[in-house]
Amino acid sequence: MATSSHLNWLIIRNNNAFLLKKRDVKKPFSTEPNNLASVSSYRYSGIVHKKTLGVVPAADKKGFTAVLKKGKYAQRPAKNTVRVDFKAGPRRSLKKLKNLLIGSKYRKDLTQAALRRASAVLRSQKPAPVKGKKAELAKGKKPE
Repeated sequence: MATSSHLNWLIIRNNNAFLLKKRDVKKPFSTEPNNLASVSSYRYSGIVHKKTLGVVPAADKKGFTAVLKKGKYAQRPAKNTVRVDFKAGPRRSLKKLKNLLIGSKYRKDLTQAALRRASAVLRSQKPAPVKGKKAELAKGKKPE
């Protein structure tokens, strides 16, 4: 017999391996998989819910992968996760992710958080702008 997600949360909320507590921070962080906000709260928890969503960088560091946990296969770990890669460019990938979540009616409360996380992953993959003398040499200017 499976227990409710609320009961599971009450059991693990103060003690679990994914908690990251810091001084002077009221809300502890969480490093658990499928936690979109990296905050230890019932809403974002990737452990206690039957249906969860995670956004991680793609294996080749181009684009991102959405990891969906299906509620139907909650008791069958080999079948309960589905990975979908998005590599079509930033705007198109974010639109496809939004359409996937809305079209499959997949946890409306996590849609905006998923888009935020996907955008952050894509932003982290952009090359950093070059500053200083290297930038001048790249543009063709002579250094003084």
